[in-house]
Amino acid sequence: MTATPEAPVKTNDGQLTLELDRAHVFHSWSAQGALKPMVIAGGSGCKVWDFDGKELLDFSSQLVNVNIGHQHQGVLDAIKAQLDILTTVGPAFGNLTRGRAADLILDKANQGSEKTHFQKVFFTNGGADANENAIRMARLVTGRDKVLSTYRSYHGNTGSAIVATGDWRRMPNEYATGHVHFFGPYAYRSEFWSTSEEQECERALHHLERVIQSEGSHTIAALLMETVPGTAGIMVPPRGYLAGVRALADKYGIKLIFDEVMAGFGRTGGWFAFQSLAEDGVVTTPDLITFAKGVNSGYIPVGGVVISPEISAAFDEAVFPGGLTYSGHPLAMASIIGALTAMQDEGIVDNAKRIGEDVLGPGLEKLAARHEVIGDVRGLGVFWAMDLVSDRETRTPLPAAKMAELKAKLLSLGMLPFVQENRVHVVPPCIVTDAEVEQALAIYDEALSSL
Repeated sequence: MTATPEAPVKTNDGQLTLELDRAHVFHSWSAQGALKPMVIAGGSGCKVWDFDGKELLDFSSQLVNVNIGHQHQGVLDAIKAQLDILTTVGPAFGNLTRGRAADLILDKANQGSEKTHFQKVFFTNGGADANENAIRMARLVTGRDKVLSTYRSYHGNTGSAIVATGDWRRMPNEYATGHVHFFGPYAYRSEFWSTSEEQECERALHHLERVIQSEGSHTIAALLMETVPGTAGIMVPPRGYLAGVRALADKYGIKLIFDEVMAGFGRTGGWFAFQSLAEDGVVTTPDLITFAKGVNSGYIPVGGVVISPEISAAFDEAVFPGGLTYSGHPLAMASIIGALTAMQDEGIVDNAKRIGEDVLGPGLEKLAARHEVIGDVRGLGVFWAMDLVSDRETRTPLPAAKMAELKAKLLSLGMLPFVQENRVHVVPPCIVTDAEVEQALAIYDEALSSL
């Protein structure tokens, strides 16, 4: 029997889960000794619950990946149908489900552009190995080695992806070579002494070009950047920045990779973030797009690289030296078809855009007006962050102890939050309703008042 708030499984199952977890499960990014993970028994839509039936509003989307919500019937049905046809097949074989999934992804990636910018998809097991393979493609096509990425970034926990990452997690893992970091725009905490979005854009682009020149443009294969940096703080780039990066990449013969693992497939109110950030109807397109998470809301592990015709053609005669046993796994492909079809038919991406513009964004701004602890609110779609400070004038980040207190309060009030450093990331599923947003805003209000 599935656990629900109305019909929980045996009352001791939560304790059994915790005992088995602590006895046998090794957790990521954690010191193992003192862990006591929250137990989740089930979920539906924007809510999860434990074995006792205690319900939480999931405004974390787990790891900002459950875009379509928990247990969407359309995705479940697609996976179940594929189970009866073919559960697995090697990547060297043709497979109808894989072809249909690729076709759907390319249809979304090419929207908003007058011509077809993307032609093929290489499927991976997740976002990290999507970035690994995009980097590999750029290096092979250009014959260059270096990869530039920002300090405020996260690209995954595999060899090159973790070194491309800018935050602390790369430091114990710096075994890959050829990686250089630069500062991207972040107007609220500017590295460039900027006093406006326009200055931040201009100075960030100048900084990037100087890094390119100083490293030797002839040595740089790729610029890898999250279109909207997620874990690092949901920093929507200023107007003109993406176009400026594209121009620099073209000027110096560098391949541009947009990491859309977290920002893609509805999160920003568009199919991809680079489409949401179109300016005057013009979409800034990269050479490669990496994706995972929202493409099927994490129901089955999957990721991939969307490839431009130019890069794809480079491997028409030359062998691409990469592959994965589960590349394009049929069950994962079916989950993509189910998710993207449902998102399209049910207007889920449009809902995320409307929620951000009409409900969530204005609601967070009202919270900021009431609470001095909120230094900045930024985002779009269902991808927002509240930057919390102990002093608005100095913008001093709220201390870790206070953030832990806030997280505990949010949990006690019935919310599963996403708390990162001094920020609360407001990242519900794309299916979230007006009523659920209002419920969440009330919870944030009460929790912030407790500080």
